[in-house]
Amino acid sequence: MAEPLDPRTDPDVDLRVPADPGELAAHPATILATIAAGGLLGALGRAGLQQLAPHGPAGFPWATFGVNTSGCLLIGALMAVLGHLGGGHPLARPFLGVGILGGFTTFSTYVVDIQQALVAGAPGTALAYLAATLLGALVAVGLGDTVTTRLLRREAAR
Repeated sequence: MAEPLDPRTDPDVDLRVPADPGELAAHPATILATIAAGGLLGALGRAGLQQLAPHGPAGFPWATFGVNTSGCLLIGALMAVLGHLGGGHPLARPFLGVGILGGFTTFSTYVVDIQQALVAGAPGTALAYLAATLLGALVAVGLGDTVTTRLLRREAAR
């Protein structure tokens, strides 16, 4: 039987990174403003990249695929860095993880792209995109965490 989640942690992120449950309660406006500012930057970055590589309804959405997999790589690296720093600054995870990378990556566009490919009569593209994004995201977050953790350990050993 699995251990119950500790309510002081944020279950949608790396549980190895210590949570700071008091920060949100003590300064909710600061945390929410930090997330909003990061989210704005991340969403603008995503929108810019999607403008550079548009696709038709039946085409493979390379921009969204690249955004989501690179975002997963970066969130893996970020969680490794924050874990190495014992959590880092209390606003680092809200700004960088939830805000910037949360605004940058996009599950909703991923699903809409799949639906549009199906409606356009391109089930092969839809299935390939669905599988490639899922596998790519999982590999990317693992790679980001693993490589960053190894680099940090190597640097600490010097």
